[in-house]
Amino acid sequence: MNNDIILRKLARLQAGGKPRVLDLFAGCGGISLGFEVAGFEMRGAVEFDPDAARSHGLNFHAGAAEHSEPIDITKTSPAELCMKLGLGAVAEAFDVVVGGPPCQAFARVGRSKLREIEEHPEAFIHDPRAQLYLKYLEYVEAFQPVAVLMENVPDILNHGGQNIAEETCDVLKSKGYVCGYTLLNAAFYGVPQMRERMFLMAYRRELSVQVSFPAPTHYLVLPPGYEGSRSVALKTLRNLVADAHSYIAPPPATEDLPPAVTAEDALGDLPPINARELLAEGKIARGARRFDIPVSYSRKKPSAYAHVMRAWPGHEAPSQGLTDHVIRFLPRDYELFARMNPGDQYPEAYKHAVTMFEERLAAARLEREVKEGSPEYKAMWDSIVPPYDASKFPNKWRKMWKDQPARTLMAHLGKDSYSHIHYDSKQARTISVREAARLQSFPDGFRFSGTMNPAFKQIGNAVPPLLAKALATRMMQTIKQAVNEQKVNNEPRRSAAAVS
Repeated sequence: MNNDIILRKLARLQAGGKPRVLDLFAGCGGISLGFEVAGFEMRGAVEFDPDAARSHGLNFHAGAAEHSEPIDITKTSPAELCMKLGLGAVAEAFDVVVGGPPCQAFARVGRSKLREIEEHPEAFIHDPRAQLYLKYLEYVEAFQPVAVLMENVPDILNHGGQNIAEETCDVLKSKGYVCGYTLLNAAFYGVPQMRERMFLMAYRRELSVQVSFPAPTHYLVLPPGYEGSRSVALKTLRNLVADAHSYIAPPPATEDLPPAVTAEDALGDLPPINARELLAEGKIARGARRFDIPVSYSRKKPSAYAHVMRAWPGHEAPSQGLTDHVIRFLPRDYELFARMNPGDQYPEAYKHAVTMFEERLAAARLEREVKEGSPEYKAMWDSIVPPYDASKFPNKWRKMWKDQPARTLMAHLGKDSYSHIHYDSKQARTISVREAARLQSFPDGFRFSGTMNPAFKQIGNAVPPLLAKALATRMMQTIKQAVNEQKVNNEPRRSAAAVS
């Protein structure tokens, strides 16, 4: 990398310029939103999914066409991206690169080192998903950012015994960066969701800084499943302590911090949607949902978290009312949702359904004969009991607790929302698009492109903006401290061999 370019970027930042960000694999913009509110300039994004790309352009560039079109990173060079966005010279275009290749990119990499993949890409020519990693490195090499942020699932630390994060650090160090990674849970940073992710930060050596991660702002005792997931992810580090030199232990959350934001904190001020009443009145039916119909907030006093969601700078709640507050049409299951207890998963839901069937059957037999196995018997069963094997799908459903953060939202929300059944039995439904956005910490003024299923998918795929804000704030502090104190190493960058 050209040391002069790095020094020019640092000089521009020292003069008060905002760090200019490129978000790769940007989705609808969870990371972008956190960096924007922390004072960065969102200058460009690369996203392949058309709906997510339109959402990103809508929220960060007023829907400008050049920022709203999907981009295939495997077919778009850094120079072509700059030309498309009208940014001029490639090396001068961005100061920070954020994002992270989807974890599927590493599915067939095996145990070979990622540095070897970069040096010998022909070995992986038959696996296009590996190209996502190569493209990420190509973009970092071309844009020469002063800082990098990557995000991925915790299992990236133990992918078939391979530590992808450590190997990524090896590559970045060879390119002139200091690097570190850790595991962070969103619930410790004010997000009403227990979402565990790996984050990797890197800074140019010219800044003369060390990697550090933000301190938690909230406290929670994580359920056993999350601690277990973290232990599995860290297994490779425990077995290869000598090689795990870039891992940084997460800053601890202490009991003196405020308690984690709960599902009720997040959703309590949103207008209720009583699904059974709407069904009885014929006001909900199968078909597309309109996102643009505004609704008023409930009269319940909003929590401190709800205030943040309503007043997020640049994405304030619409004056005409809340949008995207729409739910799935699930007529078979509304009554079952009402029967479920907080924390119930699919096996418990199935038992409740069988009990409901037996009650309905007994009532029917008071009036007429209903033989087991008859068409009426089967029709009654199908109208009440879900068809999934309770022994094979234990985690398919879950009714939320109102006094805890929600469990992890997944992209699977785009197919169904049974993983997040509303805690309010009166409403008896799965969460709405806007409620999913609240649980992920997207502000009420953030708009989602596409229909309901793509919107759910975009939300589930995103990095929680409040967690991204915490990381971005720490990165901004680190960069400002470096440039303000003129801690710039003017020595020529050492060769890759010397620093690896």
